[in-house]
Amino acid sequence: MPEIPDLNIFQKNLAAKLVGQRLVNLSILIERRLKRPVAEFKSSLEGAKLLSIDRVGKELHFGFDNGHTLGLHLMLYGEMHWFEGVNENRFPIAELMFENGTGLAICDWQKSVILTLDPEASKVPDALAIPSGYLANKLAKSAKVIKTVLTDGKVIGGIGNAYVDEILYEAKVSPLSIASKLPKDVIAKIEQAIQTVLTEAEKHIFGNYPDTISEKERDFLQVHRPKQTLTLSGEEILKTEIDKRKTYYTAGQQLFE
Repeated sequence: MPEIPDLNIFQKNLAAKLVGQRLVNLSILIERRLKRPVAEFKSSLEGAKLLSIDRVGKELHFGFDNGHTLGLHLMLYGEMHWFEGVNENRFPIAELMFENGTGLAICDWQKSVILTLDPEASKVPDALAIPSGYLANKLAKSAKVIKTVLTDGKVIGGIGNAYVDEILYEAKVSPLSIASKLPKDVIAKIEQAIQTVLTEAEKHIFGNYPDTISEKERDFLQVHRPKQTLTLSGEEILKTEIDKRKTYYTAGQQLFE
């Protein structure tokens, strides 16, 4: 699933090519996850000029000059691809054609991509913009394990399974730690790890795939390495499942319970 590092790069590359262009045609080919009729999407968006593309948590929001917004959540396997003329990419969910002849195909073999017309504002802070004291206050009230709190999107937005593993590895905190048992100095380490891990990952991806609008390899990750037994530093990777999410960590991460 694309997370903040990927989506920030997608946002920049999409905006560079599409902002200022009118959407001349919107084709939605898979309707099962829509909450509003296709006709409403088309009447609200076709003919409007794209003014902005923003990342909001794990979504991209396409803002148009008539006040409407198209929300896109790529879920686990969604991808975006450029095309001209006819889209030949497999498993299309939707196709957006702009006045400059640029087409954007949104594809997903699992058919789980979510398109939203005028999505609601996020109710939680972004992982890269956590207010001072916010995380400590939220964690103090939670009896859940820290992996769950950081991943489920109810406390902070934008990070998922892979990068939460990386953040907790960076902070040297076990994913099995109870959130309310974490000392304030440890929470501060987690907050710093969020910034460090996400910004460094974005730099790495951009350095290797500067033009990408689809998720690329994650071989640079330290501990979330499903096919490996050792971290990049040579530590044994321990594996477990937390709330049906495969979780990777090491014995060197401290457990608070």
